[in-house]
Amino acid sequence: MVRSQDCIQKYGVPNNTMEYAHLTMWNVPDWIISEIPTIPKRIYCNKDLIKPLEQAFAAVIANCLTQEIISWDGCFNIRKQRGYNTWSLHAWAIAIDINAARNPLGQVPVMSPALVKCFTDNGFDWGGTWSRPDGMHFQLSRI
Repeated sequence: MVRSQDCIQKYGVPNNTMEYAHLTMWNVPDWIISEIPTIPKRIYCNKDLIKPLEQAFAAVIANCLTQEIISWDGCFNIRKQRGYNTWSLHAWAIAIDINAARNPLGQVPVMSPALVKCFTDNGFDWGGTWSRPDGMHFQLSRI
């Protein structure tokens, strides 16, 4: 599992004043937007996130699970993990949140195993299995 220290080593310490060479504005392909309209047309994210996320969305579409992505709740956000003093992986934009209202931090997740598998089979860890469940959260499993 990727930790904030791993990201610091690869991408640097997050702050609001530096340029981030690892970030880009991803123009989400039309074939994804047409099938999963809750996904924004553009996502400011880590370049390392694009291929696995595109593959995960392709799996969602192929498995007819598009209706299960109810909301897109973010990717890039320079902040610490809620309740901890370590950086959130959102600070490097290698994590996403979906269906946040139905999957609040610390609650039993409401996410189908099939939807979770679309992401975990394509290079993501899911926060729904953690000791403090974070069912909305998916993050790259390696960088």
